[in-house]
Amino acid sequence: MEWGMANRLAQLIQSDGHALFLPVDHGYFQGPTRKLEEPRKTIEPLLPYADALFITRGVLRSSVDPDNTKPIILRVSGGTSMVGKDLANEGITTSMEEAIRLNASAVGISIFVGSDYEKESLLNLSKLVDEGERYGIPVMAVTAVGKELEKRDARYLGLASRIAAELGARVVKTYWCQGFEKVSRGCPVPVIIAGGPRVDTELEVLEFVCDGMQKGAIGVNLGRNIWQNDFPVAMIKAIRAVVHKKATPKEAQEIYTNEKEKALKKVRPVRAVREN
Repeated sequence: MEWGMANRLAQLIQSDGHALFLPVDHGYFQGPTRKLEEPRKTIEPLLPYADALFITRGVLRSSVDPDNTKPIILRVSGGTSMVGKDLANEGITTSMEEAIRLNASAVGISIFVGSDYEKESLLNLSKLVDEGERYGIPVMAVTAVGKELEKRDARYLGLASRIAAELGARVVKTYWCQGFEKVSRGCPVPVIIAGGPRVDTELEVLEFVCDGMQKGAIGVNLGRNIWQNDFPVAMIKAIRAVVHKKATPKEAQEIYTNEKEKALKKVRPVRAVREN
């Protein structure tokens, strides 16, 4: 592996071999998603606890200060929306030259295995890998499923992840599922766990993150399960403990509860002053 490629991967994957990526790219197809209406306000308090930021070029320019020292994974696929006919009909929206100008450490692209646009999305990945290898920039493939959530099983995700690796992705982002070890074992490149829609409790998130890490994932790429939480800083600290400190779900839940209490204590005096 050439020095530039190895260096960029080392920026993303920490010395313990694990990583916590924070995705805030949802607006490229969802618009002003709940609690991501003002990206800068969402990103700033969470950035210190993330290892990298997964983001579009527009939000990067408008909402992240240039003196930010966190690595950037640039979202470079899109062209569809929630109100369109098919989310799988994506194209490449951002050039590799733009990624270089923005000093990105990696680029990310969705693939839609099993969809009507399977071939197009896989060829998009292949083209991007060619360009990334030319410039020493790793490509993260995202095994997207669009609106078809029933596809999130080990057989499908294992298939999609392996195909992404075969086509040259340096990292694969995929969903956690029952039997996740089948997915990670069949993928010869690092696997990162995606979050998907928010689940009902913090403990459920911590449990699937812990399970995925124990079964071969090197880290997470969680967005809504962090920044749509009422206490996002507490949540990212708890998840970070699982990823980097091998905390159990119960231990991480305690971290979340303690951080939540600290946040509430800061709010209570302010409310008391206002009421008086």
